[in-house]
Amino acid sequence: MNLYDRLITASDRPCFLLEDGGQITYAQLAEGAGRLAALLISKGVVPGDRVAVQTEKTPQAVMLYLATLKAGAVFLPLNTAYTASEVEYFLTDAEPRVFVQDAVALAAEAAAHAPLATPVPRADDDLASIIYTSGTTGRSKGAMLTHGALYANATALHEAWGFTPADVLLHALPIFHVHGLFVALHCAFLSGAPMVWLARYEDALVLAGLARSTVMMGVPTFYTRLLSNPGFTRTAAAHMRLFICGSAPLLESTFAEFEQRTGQRILERYGMSEAVIITTNPLDGERIAGSVGYPLPGVDLRIGGPEPTGVIEIKGPSVFSGYWRMPDKTAEDFTADGYFMTGDVGRQDADGRVWISGRAKDLIICGGYNVYPKEIELILDELEGVTESAVIGLPHPDFGEAVAAVVIGSGDEAAMIATARQKLAAFKAPKRIFFVDELPRNAMGKVQKNLLRQQYAGTFSA
Repeated sequence: MNLYDRLITASDRPCFLLEDGGQITYAQLAEGAGRLAALLISKGVVPGDRVAVQTEKTPQAVMLYLATLKAGAVFLPLNTAYTASEVEYFLTDAEPRVFVQDAVALAAEAAAHAPLATPVPRADDDLASIIYTSGTTGRSKGAMLTHGALYANATALHEAWGFTPADVLLHALPIFHVHGLFVALHCAFLSGAPMVWLARYEDALVLAGLARSTVMMGVPTFYTRLLSNPGFTRTAAAHMRLFICGSAPLLESTFAEFEQRTGQRILERYGMSEAVIITTNPLDGERIAGSVGYPLPGVDLRIGGPEPTGVIEIKGPSVFSGYWRMPDKTAEDFTADGYFMTGDVGRQDADGRVWISGRAKDLIICGGYNVYPKEIELILDELEGVTESAVIGLPHPDFGEAVAAVVIGSGDEAAMIATARQKLAAFKAPKRIFFVDELPRNAMGKVQKNLLRQQYAGTFSA
């Protein structure tokens, strides 16, 4: 069945609660999507065609996503920050039938069309979306997600997080990424729940939105910004039943401060473009700082290799079907028995709880010993004067790689290294610490360690 049919039920219930006080109902959402689907078909879009979109976050952009599904086409969202040369790569690789840069203007054009009455039939294994990975190393890869995969993940999350029609979702995330596009929207759609619809994160708007919401999904920077605002009090958060965090690691200090301020524990989960959400902390049960919880129902998760800590491998109904036009890369990233090797390094407790150590590409090999940056970052983040740390490996003439840390904050470098050595084996302790005002991040708040490695590459040159 077409994913559109599974997500959308036209009703008079509000869908978008807008910043200007207006609202758009689910019936209006469905009508707008139907008109846009008819327009796409009139422009020659046939099932399987790609529809590339680089547009601002608006209700019309959501209608366009749903219209693409309804027309049987493949939705290809692009980060609004991408430059023309970056976009050219995606357009050349995906060869979309249509490229949209203004969803509002397209919706106005579609107003002259009668809504497409019936979604184009699609099977579970038909392609619904291509999500290009960030491409921090090498060419960006297009993860192919099917109608069945997206529906399986949406229903698992809807149940795991206890969504009901009584919920109101505070939506301040971008919609060119799986977090805001699939995770947030699909949970609301399956409930017929309204969304407080914000074009972007702004402290004042988010604080006002909390008073009429029950659930918020965010990245760690959303929560650190809230905590730095004196207006974010226990009273301000009292109306909320759930705060969810993902897309980047949540500092344990942020988790603790949030609980102290609000009396609520943030629910952290783990996901990626290739599988949407993989694990989650429980709705009812212990949420532990630093852990991303348990695999979702249907997800088979294991740790590759003989050691307790290794690359996380997964199999399940929401795992992508491969990389667009990259069969060799697809084959390389799957095991012989069908598990996807995520590239994330972690461990799993006896009861199934998962802990993430970092990316395999961020693993540091110092003098032949494996060093996991997360272990060192946890130590450094507790030091006075440190707001956040990012540990990287840098070329070293004797050790191959040496451990270095880039921290937001200030302090005595030698004293901090000495303190770290009291808690870590000598080969794990940083040999240099650099102080900065901010760390480079991508659109979803993840620290771009590849840029840090480039910036400090010559530190230990012979």
